[in-house]
Amino acid sequence: AVKVLTTLRNHWKKTTFGVCLLSWGGNWLYGRHCDNLLRRAACQEAQAFGNQLIPSSMPLKKATVFLNPAACKGKARNLFEKNAAPILHLSGLDVTVVKTDYEGQAKKLLELMENTDLIIIAGGDGTVQEVLQELADANVNLLSSCVQAVFSKIPIGFIPLGKTCTLSHTLYPESTNQVQHITNATLAILKGETVPLDVLQIKGEKEQPVFAVTGLRWGSYRDAGVKVSKYWYLGPLKTKAAHFFSTFKEWPQKHQAALMYLGPTERPPEEPEEKPSRPPLYVRLYRRLRLYWSSPPKEIPQEVTLEDWEELKLSTIELSIATRNRQLDLTRTEDFMDICIEADTVSKGQFVNRGSQKMCDPHMCPEGSQCIQASRCILQLPEGTEGSFGIDNEEYEAMPVEVKLLPRKLRFFCDPRMREQMLHAAVQ
Repeated sequence: AVKVLTTLRNHWKKTTFGVCLLSWGGNWLYGRHCDNLLRRAACQEAQAFGNQLIPSSMPLKKATVFLNPAACKGKARNLFEKNAAPILHLSGLDVTVVKTDYEGQAKKLLELMENTDLIIIAGGDGTVQEVLQELADANVNLLSSCVQAVFSKIPIGFIPLGKTCTLSHTLYPESTNQVQHITNATLAILKGETVPLDVLQIKGEKEQPVFAVTGLRWGSYRDAGVKVSKYWYLGPLKTKAAHFFSTFKEWPQKHQAALMYLGPTERPPEEPEEKPSRPPLYVRLYRRLRLYWSSPPKEIPQEVTLEDWEELKLSTIELSIATRNRQLDLTRTEDFMDICIEADTVSKGQFVNRGSQKMCDPHMCPEGSQCIQASRCILQLPEGTEGSFGIDNEEYEAMPVEVKLLPRKLRFFCDPRMREQMLHAAVQ
């Protein structure tokens, strides 16, 4: 023992390195063991769903999984197969996996929608938008029906595998363990609780509409945020560095635009999920004939007049148009989106500090900003305006756009604890 201690003391550098290596290896092995325990517990819970008896005449529920293998720096496929796929298969679902790794899948996706009971999107914010967009692009004449008819009826599950997964903050409890976060999200799909989410339809003058579940950003914070990765060599200082170097441009950075908007709309009563049984054919024919002969001619719906629009000239450092999905209120009586117009009088120090905060919460609306609630808006940009929009963390060329709120158009599976928490907060 004395010789061993003497040897360790004489070779203290090697001893220190060995102790650090053993500590790291032990911690890594313990982490792997804990992850395996989480997977095992989740699979056992999923097995309980798979063991439930169903009538022989009832077909298995079909689930279509849209997996983006490129998410999370190419690790998404491995994360899905290790953590989510076993749970889905053990639950008794008939699972079809579609990889969204090439363009032109829209027609195929639309065909799959005709024979599926639920949709599962495995990826990040970009994957959610890509699936919505490809389904909408499948038939230009059915843009609205793709969202209203298809997505309103088919519930959607979201498995967070990407770098940015904004929806997971609304749908699932926070977790620092990635395996636990993924397994919780997959089990939430099996439990069947859903919440309605809003969608933004963003349409340029000539472009096809883009659909977003989070929102649109245009301004200096967004432009600086996309350059953070270029300063990777600065480690934890890369975010502040990106915003600091962006102040070397023309300062103050002002974005000029004109905004027209309509106020919130009253929320209609929600339709019951369980529909009554369909009456016989002769009864339906009789009702239609009676309705046709007795009903007065339909009134032409009133168009929105110019007097209904509010108009505003703005100069801002950043403009954001966001849904209320992050602060979901299941009992509110009005439908609207939040428009945040930030003051253009911030100092360089404030810009750097606030930029770091916006990396965590991109649609935060700081004090001193002008906040507007609207159901529809038109953003007019001066001719020759350069730059880009960030729509659900995806980059698009900045141009004049019309943004329309489609309230409660998607039903997403959520953790029952989160739904209960939303209802409890609304009562208080």
